[in-house]
Amino acid sequence: MLNIIKVNNEQQFNETGAGIIASLLQTNPRATLGLATGGTPVGVYQQLIELNKQGLVSFKEARSYNLDEYIGLPEDHSESYRRFMNEKLFNHVDIDLNNTYVPSGVSGDGHKAAEEYNLLLEKAGQVDLQLLGLGHNGHIGFNEPAEQLTAATHVVELDEVTRKANARYFNSIDEVPTHAITMGIGSILKAKQILLMAKGADKAEIVAKALKGPVTTQCPASLLQLHPNVVVIVDQAAGELL
Repeated sequence: MLNIIKVNNEQQFNETGAGIIASLLQTNPRATLGLATGGTPVGVYQQLIELNKQGLVSFKEARSYNLDEYIGLPEDHSESYRRFMNEKLFNHVDIDLNNTYVPSGVSGDGHKAAEEYNLLLEKAGQVDLQLLGLGHNGHIGFNEPAEQLTAATHVVELDEVTRKANARYFNSIDEVPTHAITMGIGSILKAKQILLMAKGADKAEIVAKALKGPVTTQCPASLLQLHPNVVVIVDQAAGELL
């Protein structure tokens, strides 16, 4: 079931998303979080940092598992997702870094790293809340549109649409990695609750396609329609076609 929340501005967007995550941690301090990178959750993480500083929420007993990581970028690379998470959230709250997990993009064997990450997820049990952004082509995590989607953590070749969208974080598209490790659709859908967030007019068409269109592997986010507990937060621009 989709619970769609439309907000009026950026502040409400970030506060609403952070509030849902904070409420979970307040009721279940040992919660397991599935976290995301990209531009969408940055403001949410800033709100969570403020709540943590105010003593309103704690991450001390929480664990986190990130959706994905580029293959070929070392952890200290400016655009690695491990560094993103450290700089945007982990280094500013009371979480134990040993309880934060991001796939390894530099193991030398991406398929083995994916298998190891999948074992970590299975050992962790059910994720309490999975945070998701939404790609312009409907990808969640780095699960790109395809004839078939993979359930478990796996190596994926990034779609050109995705690489172009992410090129803004690099000096040029030539620097954007061509492959990544991502949680599979099956792993994502196992979460007890999913929080999907999208903002901006450029996401309006894919938001409508994902939430109201047919369920198809050509729009991976459409599979969220099959999950029993999905909260969707959109601003007015992203939600204008709903």
